[in-house]
Amino acid sequence: MKKLLTMMVACLVVSAVSVRPVAASSNAEKEVRFAGKVKLGVEKFGSGRDTRVEVKLRDKTRLKGYVSEIGENEFVVTDVKTGASNKVAYADVKQIKGNNMSTGAKIAIGVSIAVGLILLISWLIVAGSD
Repeated sequence: MKKLLTMMVACLVVSAVSVRPVAASSNAEKEVRFAGKVKLGVEKFGSGRDTRVEVKLRDKTRLKGYVSEIGENEFVVTDVKTGASNKVAYADVKQIKGNNMSTGAKIAIGVSIAVGLILLISWLIVAGSD
């Protein structure tokens, strides 16, 4: 009986801690945070011909090439074949893939996305029960 009671209390504590309402951020705040993450990612990739990237923009445009310049608000992707350069604002990026990303960085991004989804689902459940 004592073990059962202990298990029930432990389950209540875990559920009370994990199901807290989360303050919803505005879309603008989320976009600014994501642009910051993109900037950090591009800086981690570095620049030069060996830094191959594939960038998917919010307007569904795709760019392939290497990062030739990294600026404060944008970076430049240069096509390897044509040499054409495209300035890309960090805020315009939907997804970026590169060959210089370490496995640890990929895992960290995946975990961040998973935690964000869990928090969003928890918030939706709590908001829906009100």
